[in-house]
Amino acid sequence: MSEAFEQNLQEKGPRPGGPFIIQLLFRDPVPAPDKEDMTEVLTRRCGAVERFCYDEKTAGFAALDHVGAYKDGKVPAQLMITACHPFDGRDFDPFLKSQMWDCMDDRERILRECRYQVVATDMLAAALPALERAELDMNFLAALAELYPACEAFYFPSCGKLFLAGEVRECQIPGPDRFIRFGVNARFFRVQDTEDMMVDTVGMSTLFLPDLQYHFRGMEPDWVVNHAYSLASYILQNDTPIESDETVDGIVAGEMSRQVQWKCQYEEALIQPPREVLDIHMGEYAAGLR
Repeated sequence: MSEAFEQNLQEKGPRPGGPFIIQLLFRDPVPAPDKEDMTEVLTRRCGAVERFCYDEKTAGFAALDHVGAYKDGKVPAQLMITACHPFDGRDFDPFLKSQMWDCMDDRERILRECRYQVVATDMLAAALPALERAELDMNFLAALAELYPACEAFYFPSCGKLFLAGEVRECQIPGPDRFIRFGVNARFFRVQDTEDMMVDTVGMSTLFLPDLQYHFRGMEPDWVVNHAYSLASYILQNDTPIESDETVDGIVAGEMSRQVQWKCQYEEALIQPPREVLDIHMGEYAAGLR
């Protein structure tokens, strides 16, 4: 964490409700699984599917149990999987790599040794309720982990998390908290030449839910990271964003406690990518101006 980064709010931010993208990383090229195997595994993991394409470039499946309403009618979400193609880990800048907390010891090796990738994404899923989409995306992830046993690691561009494949395959977290685990990243920064610290989340906007921001000093940052994940989980579980001027339970001795209430308000993010976030004013621990 000794490297200094510049604030850059000019770069393009994530599009709320955009596709949830999963990059499967490999050392060597891999063939596409058999189309019947794909259909069987996706059906078992994600419910009824209908294959609408399978060629040398892409396999596509309609998730028939997950239908969203659009202006032109109801359309099932689609699960798309590309063929294997080259991957260059040198494209990851130090800023992105600094927040790969789940893979710190292996990130450089993975990005150096994995030269190939398969890209999977949901499409036409933005109209699904947040909980339903989160569940579908995580079931899709489980199917991919089963279909591609040679996969070394998974990268999630919407939040910047990198995981060894074993962590994905062995994950026993139930329900929507799996999405929080793999699809939401609580990042940590120190503000140069001050005692101020920042924790924020990236990834919630995929579900049209708010990301969080904490600007603080004088508190153990791991406590704040845990609070961010717990609050993100609460927001997803209830699928109801917290409004400005509402309060949330704060932290006492490392645990969330009703004894302390922290006020919330929507603000522009202090750290890239540019987006609106739910800022948590941490009372006596708050830093900066609101």
